Amino acid sequence: MNSAFWEGRRVFLTGHTGFKGSWLSLMLQQAGAHVTGFALPPPTQPNLFEQADLAAGMTSITGDVRDFAALQAAMRDCRPEIVLHLAAQPLVGYSYQHPVETYATNVMGTVHLMEAVRQTGGARAVVNVTTDKCYENREWSWPYRENETLGGHDPYSNSKACSELVSACFRDSFFPRAEFDSHGVAVATARAGNVIGGGDWAANRLIPDILAAFGRGEAADIRSPASVRPWQHVLEPLSGYLALAESLHEHGPHYAEAWNFGPRTDDARPVAWIADKMASLWGDGASWRQAASLQHHEAGQLRLDSSKAAERLGWQPRLRLEEALRMTVEWSKQYLNGADLRALTQDQIRHYGSLTQAD
Repeated sequence: MNSAFWEGRRVFLTGHTGFKGSWLSLMLQQAGAHVTGFALPPPTQPNLFEQADLAAGMTSITGDVRDFAALQAAMRDCRPEIVLHLAAQPLVGYSYQHPVETYATNVMGTVHLMEAVRQTGGARAVVNVTTDKCYENREWSWPYRENETLGGHDPYSNSKACSELVSACFRDSFFPRAEFDSHGVAVATARAGNVIGGGDWAANRLIPDILAAFGRGEAADIRSPASVRPWQHVLEPLSGYLALAESLHEHGPHYAEAWNFGPRTDDARPVAWIADKMASLWGDGASWRQAASLQHHEAGQLRLDSSKAAERLGWQPRLRLEEALRMTVEWSKQYLNGADLRALTQDQIRHYGSLTQAD
């Protein structure tokens, strides 16, 4: 993250009260950006946004991306140079129970965001954060590249593929790369894998569920121990989003496309390996057991090819998976011991920053 670039920048961030949004809010605050957040209230209790008092360092607006008038008004007040769109309904299981809400938030929310950018004017860089699950998953053993077919089996994954198409449509229709000199807006999408890190209390997600069970002194229930996922610490893709936003702002249409931000290939590990490693890191007799699988579809394996980001953005993952798990477990243990969560999270951000500078 180039702090000199972000100092004093006006940034509009949707979804700032969520897990990834909270970490990103603190990163931007530390870099000196003027951040306006637009989101629903924090989705869980407890939550990192409130625990780390993130509202004190930014303009925080409670709003719903399904409300176009409210979103547009907030963006006009902010007059952003850079827009980072993280607001979403992010859970696969919830999407089966609430498909209409999922599509309304993930698809029409993106339409509203792009239209607000178009009508407000002034933004130079727009990054829409989607997911690795936007690809049509054929259970290949090799990683997916940005030009692979979009799809999505479940409502969440499919809605994120639709969000990708909405972004491409607005880019082609209203912000074409060939006419960048006249409109001045560069739009890109960012796809990342399963993120881990302290401060995630979402229900029915592997790492939070494991940590919650360990914290209670219970064995963690694991549904699909053989499933393989591209695990990465939350700071990894966030650093990619910021690097992409910088390049969009400085070089416009040359970066206005889709980007993968995944872990190293050998850090795509089975769920059982993750559970074993976390139990070892936690200690105190922590363990896990296999539980009955959910009735809905779950992907067996999914990997991302991030070679384009490495070659053109100079981005690559810095943390090996074991270190990412160690940081996550350490954060959670310190939380249980009453640590200052803002200071703790800032320390981990600084630690990560020192790794990128030393690389």
